[in-house]
Amino acid sequence: MASKAANKRLTKEYISMQREPPPFVWAIPDEKNILTWNYLIRGPPDSPFSGGEYHGVLIFPPEYPFKPPGIKMFTPSGRFQPDKKICFSMSDFHPGTWNPAWSVATILTGLLSFMLSDEMTTGSVTSSDGHKRAYAARSHSFNLSQSRFKEAFPDYCTEMLRDLPNMGERERGKPDPPATQPAPLTHTASLFSPPLSRSASVAHQPQVRDRRPVAQALATTTTSNASDVVNTSLTSTNKPTTKPQGWTGPLRQVLWEKWRWGVLIAFAVIVSRLSSSP
Repeated sequence: MASKAANKRLTKEYISMQREPPPFVWAIPDEKNILTWNYLIRGPPDSPFSGGEYHGVLIFPPEYPFKPPGIKMFTPSGRFQPDKKICFSMSDFHPGTWNPAWSVATILTGLLSFMLSDEMTTGSVTSSDGHKRAYAARSHSFNLSQSRFKEAFPDYCTEMLRDLPNMGERERGKPDPPATQPAPLTHTASLFSPPLSRSASVAHQPQVRDRRPVAQALATTTTSNASDVVNTSLTSTNKPTTKPQGWTGPLRQVLWEKWRWGVLIAFAVIVSRLSSSP
């Protein structure tokens, strides 16, 4: 059983692994025992392990982080003996060189670096680059045939090899790939938080709706409104400014004109008489 210090430290490292996974490595704790972590290593490009997927396990002591873990790799790689403990500076073969500041990310990064070297040690094997490439090509098929891989990484049990969260794009000066794939760590959430009820889980799921009917309705409404505006404009343009008034309209206009001229003539006569009087 993990000590309080080990449980606290490994819980923190689990969160850190999700937030900032190292290039080409990924790891999650076992649901039943936080001292056992399953890891995946992807072979970096320009190496004999390119395209390979390597599954292994870290076995932490209850005294972690004050003692180092044991390390195994299950997937045949041409570099390590499958299911045998590997001896290198960060494993339990060298407790005297262990540094409590090292973490899961540090250990796996160191293991990948050691894997790319040619140094021989306990748990290692010698093979040509051609053999390593052949093992890399068969690695995913081998993993799919292993029950412990399927139990540890169900989200990676796909026909096509799936990328890890960090495939080293940033480190190689390339833009990060879009995060379109779901997080592969949901099945370990029970280690750190109580399980949600079915109703609560449904309530917290994002609601994905088909917005095409809404878009179509908006487009139809917009088109209809535009048509109404055009029709209204045409109607207002063609509409006469005054309503027809029948036969009384012209008669009133004639009478008004005659009355106006009569007034003017009468006014002129009066002015003429006044001016001619002594």
